[in-house]
Amino acid sequence: MADDRHSPARRWLDADTHHHWLTREGLGLLEFHRQARLSSGGFAPLDGDGRIPEGASADTMITGRMAHSYGLAAMQGVPGAAALAEHAIRALSGLLRDERDGGWLAGDPAVMEDRTKQCYLHHFVALGAATATQAGIPGAPRLLDEVVEVIETRFWSENEQAFVERYAQGWRELADYRGGNSNMHGVELCLALADVRDEPYWLDRALAIVERLIHRHAAPRDYRILEHFHGDWAEWPTFHADEPDHDFTPYGATPGHGFEWSRLMLHLEAALEMRGREAPAWLFADAAALFEASLRDGWAPDGAPGLVYTVDWHGQPSSRRRRHWTHAEALAAAGAFLQRTGEAHYERWYRHLWDFIDTTFIDRKRGGWQQELDHRLVIDPAQGDVKPDLYHAYQATLLPRLPLAPALAVAVARRGD
Repeated sequence: MADDRHSPARRWLDADTHHHWLTREGLGLLEFHRQARLSSGGFAPLDGDGRIPEGASADTMITGRMAHSYGLAAMQGVPGAAALAEHAIRALSGLLRDERDGGWLAGDPAVMEDRTKQCYLHHFVALGAATATQAGIPGAPRLLDEVVEVIETRFWSENEQAFVERYAQGWRELADYRGGNSNMHGVELCLALADVRDEPYWLDRALAIVERLIHRHAAPRDYRILEHFHGDWAEWPTFHADEPDHDFTPYGATPGHGFEWSRLMLHLEAALEMRGREAPAWLFADAAALFEASLRDGWAPDGAPGLVYTVDWHGQPSSRRRRHWTHAEALAAAGAFLQRTGEAHYERWYRHLWDFIDTTFIDRKRGGWQQELDHRLVIDPAQGDVKPDLYHAYQATLLPRLPLAPALAVAVARRGD
């Protein structure tokens, strides 16, 4: 990295060529992931060549993210995007619902063995429905009303001022576990609902979650985010100590989530101020400290370039994988801090992260981004050659060009490019 004392002459965020580059990269991602559409309904994860693996079925998380992504693309004016968003909304409204017990399952109920009800998945159903509603996709407003009702009655805890995690089949038993990842995406959803539905109380919920997870728990841990708690919110730092590579609930701290939280906190600050409310001073202070801690722990701690997936509570690498989404979130956060502060430090990291993604993750031969690499920056054999998702990468091409508030869907609708 360049010396922080020397400021770049011009911000990339102000350069027309950079904006054109972002547009081109976003369009390429949208084109590649069109291939994930299933004729039977919904979307499935893709392999590295952009093909649906034999026997693949509809995935609820991916379908929700596709409703969100192609809803955004429709508002940008991308031909065919609205039809893909509507395809996702139809699957979320029918195929992927649990018609017997209500709510949504992780995938096609005909093949899905897991019958639990997961907060994380419901948040992406709602995010997809919210963005599609903003985009005017048929069926989206009704779906949004239905999923928000489930979230408010099943997953939002007024007493805890946070989201609970999951229920057993039939909503019979609430798990004795509270999760940071689902609550982080809950903050993302709260920001969207506050603006798409014009319901400001969602911002109060987002602030309560951030205050708990970041201000009360992460800050005293040197801004390493603890994501695992017992049902009474007692800290659970040893959770999955034997699984530092777990896809959704790994042991230790995840620097990529640190960047994601820090960006969401800037959006929350801006959303509060846009509505004439004063954001607490700790919100920006904690966000900035979280960004720096994520750089400190995440970038090349093992001597290899890139961001590691997880670190232990002393900041030592636990999982040395290089995942595409951690880098996408880091650069999106750098761009947000650059907007917020204008400081050259964030400009340099914004450029450096895009350069690294350009040479490491963007697959110009086959399309899309490499999703999972090992510390040698080759395809991770534990994950295989896969490109299941465009959500983080595509958002990274949009967020730097938009204001911190309103929420992403409304900002894209107003700007349209």
